[in-house]
Amino acid sequence: MRIGLDATPLTLSSGGIRRYTEELALALAACFPEDEFHLISDQRFKALAGAPGNLFVDSGSPLNALTRKWWTIGLAKECSRLQLDLFHGTNFSVPYLPLRPSVLTLHDLSPWLEPCWHHDAARVRRRTPGLLRLGVATMVVTPTEAVRNEAIARFGLKPERVVAVPEAASPHFQPVAPLVRKAPYFLFVGTVEPRKNLGVAVDAWRELRKSHVVDFVIAGRRREDSPEFVPQEGLHLLGEVEERELPGLYSGAVCCVYPSLYEGFGLPVLEAMQCGCALVASRDSAILEVSGGAAIHVDAKDTRGWLAAMELLLQDRAARLAQQELCLQRARQFSWGNTARLTREVYVEALGRF
Repeated sequence: MRIGLDATPLTLSSGGIRRYTEELALALAACFPEDEFHLISDQRFKALAGAPGNLFVDSGSPLNALTRKWWTIGLAKECSRLQLDLFHGTNFSVPYLPLRPSVLTLHDLSPWLEPCWHHDAARVRRRTPGLLRLGVATMVVTPTEAVRNEAIARFGLKPERVVAVPEAASPHFQPVAPLVRKAPYFLFVGTVEPRKNLGVAVDAWRELRKSHVVDFVIAGRRREDSPEFVPQEGLHLLGEVEERELPGLYSGAVCCVYPSLYEGFGLPVLEAMQCGCALVASRDSAILEVSGGAAIHVDAKDTRGWLAAMELLLQDRAARLAQQELCLQRARQFSWGNTARLTREVYVEALGRF
């Protein structure tokens, strides 16, 4: 089988969709050496380190005015040139002309729930519903059953066309020697943006710090529309952090806090758990599904609830160790190999349905 994957997310420096595209491509190529996988984009991106020989990079600018209409003409011509059997749109889109089977990954429904969460998602909001409702995408993949149910209800999709395939954390996310810091700290990892609701956890920490020596560390790319945080001793905004440094940050934290208002999966949640980091997270449906009872859950906007949960894990070592063990047990149920195998089953289903 020859499979094309949309590699445009690989032009980003970080983020969950970039991580998904990279890890899925590597896992597919490793698990299915008899197949060919082509990372395709009209934009330049770097080849993936350690890529198997059956994972190819096809990137660059369209050659003429006609093929610059990428999703209508350019991508279709590239798929024909590569003689692909199927195209996988890893980022909310597939070729507009259904000349071959396609699979669309619908990461979440956030572009349609609150416009302020995605100030630059106008194209996704316009084009993706049509691709779904008109059946241009042969099959749809969601990262959780929560998103699958939302997609079926919102876009009127046939349930048999939508499959929930859980994501995973990279194998290098595991308990390691913690990074040495002057004080114990709570940790948030992820893109700093309105949907992450980070202000609630920071407010809880500010109150807690009046009586406890504890820091708050924020690791992640800051979006232009992200909230401003008043500078304060103990509040550390690290910005974008090298991925190799994250396991040490997770492993040394009192707990990871994830107060997001809405998620499709919540990859940092699983990364933290796989590193044996205790977790306090919101009651979002997808996060509840991923954590599987291993986290302490708090209503997203309940500042007092966040304060109580964070104080418990800071003060009660036994409670923290128990949460860490629960997180490790739950994380063992996920792997990119399993994600790749389930995704390929969707490819086979799409080929049969087309």
